Amino acid sequence: MSSVKIGIIGGSGIDDPDILHSRQEKFVETPYGKPSDALIIGQIEGIDCVLLARHGRKHDVMPSNINFRANVYALKQEGCTHLVVTTACGSLREEIAPGHIVVPDQFIDRTYKRQQTYYDGEEGSPKGISHIAMHSPFCERTRQHLIASVKSLGLTCHDKGTVVTIEGPRFSSRAESKMYRILGGDVINMTTIPEVILAKEQGLCYAAIALPTDYDSWRETGEHVTVEVVLKTFKMNAANGKKVLLDVIPKIAAEDWTDTIKEHETTAKEAIM
Repeated sequence: MSSVKIGIIGGSGIDDPDILHSRQEKFVETPYGKPSDALIIGQIEGIDCVLLARHGRKHDVMPSNINFRANVYALKQEGCTHLVVTTACGSLREEIAPGHIVVPDQFIDRTYKRQQTYYDGEEGSPKGISHIAMHSPFCERTRQHLIASVKSLGLTCHDKGTVVTIEGPRFSSRAESKMYRILGGDVINMTTIPEVILAKEQGLCYAAIALPTDYDSWRETGEHVTVEVVLKTFKMNAANGKKVLLDVIPKIAAEDWTDTIKEHETTAKEAIM
């Protein structure tokens, strides 16, 4: 059996270290700078886990300023084989209601300020250029575990979806939101890119729990996305996200991931030219 270590990147509202037992803080430096906050090292039912607050525990790091490369690198260096992350998002579909859970399988990148690769040609960076494959950006096996856990908990699950990642920190205009629907987006957030890309370059098993808080800006009637609207759903979403993490992590760790981990690592290596 391969040993696994689960990295948890907690999005807004789900970065509570209390989900871990025997926890300790570890501040680290990486070749790419400091992560968003300390790594919180602990266990869930005896499984080694590392929690990182994506926006910092004070929620003082805006999306464009998150050091995604340092975050993912730090978790990989800590020995994580998996990244199971949560992300608050807006819904672009009537059938995806606030409080539901989406386990995305695709993305559309609408960011423009972010470093998306470790292979940037800078001094100290790895050699070469990574043309990483993105046909299937998320780890399908980890996704299936998340889907099964959400359903077993009796929560409403959308077992696939395209997440549109915008630069932020502002919300979309109505015209933009309608455009993203036409493009095929199902939910919208500010953080999946470049996190999923960097995890792929590091050969990690990455999957996300997307937690809709609102209907973004596309609807002609009803509430439109504001901080006040988002906060209404936060508490329920945070509770549901924690339930899924506590349920799924022991199930992931109960299986042998040797071949899956090797497959992801091979994909990362073969992408380098």
